[in-house]
Amino acid sequence: MSPAAARPSGRWLLLASLGVVLAQGPAPLARAASQTVTGPLNLSAAVDLRFSIAIDKFMFLRIGDGAWPTPGGTVSTASFVVNPSIPAAPTTPTNGSNQAVNWSGAVPAFSVTASGNVLPVEVRSNAGQVRLYATVTTPLSNGAQTIPMSHLTVSSDQATLPAPVLPATGTGTSVNVTGGGTGAINSLVTLRSANWTFALPASNAATYAAGQYSGQLTFTASAP
Repeated sequence: MSPAAARPSGRWLLLASLGVVLAQGPAPLARAASQTVTGPLNLSAAVDLRFSIAIDKFMFLRIGDGAWPTPGGTVSTASFVVNPSIPAAPTTPTNGSNQAVNWSGAVPAFSVTASGNVLPVEVRSNAGQVRLYATVTTPLSNGAQTIPMSHLTVSSDQATLPAPVLPATGTGTSVNVTGGGTGAINSLVTLRSANWTFALPASNAATYAAGQYSGQLTFTASAP
């Protein structure tokens, strides 16, 4: 999840969190019995041997780099630049003071240019039903100005690994990841991957004050 070198308007961060749950206590030792038999030929002796196997639970989540089996990487950055154009034309305004431009006075239109906004996502777990949810850890802010994180959208190209709805603040509602997947033994093991696309619709852009906004989300995978 490599950070972008430039810092265009509307920069925000995505952070994937990783949780591990372990089974309680060590497995008991195997115990054997013994039996001695005496007598004529064709003797047999039987003993019992009991087995106990403890399987730890694990959870793996990545958004961006840090692919299995070498987790790690860095926090990814998705960037959006909101560009205005003014009628009549449309015309892109010229930077600077006292610049002449042909403008009818009507409300400007806005377009959004995105970069680094399509990220690979991967979930692996043997802990049962996996749920994903997003938490706003740092609001999208520019000084005293803020943009609700819910103005951003995220979509998945795989129905088996859906993207959760982004909340305005706090923690949003969770979505379920479908168990199984390519290489999984059964539905109790989850091996899912997808590409998530983050977007900033231009429909609310006219309400934003100009400036550089930065914020951060944390995505969490959890299981019972």
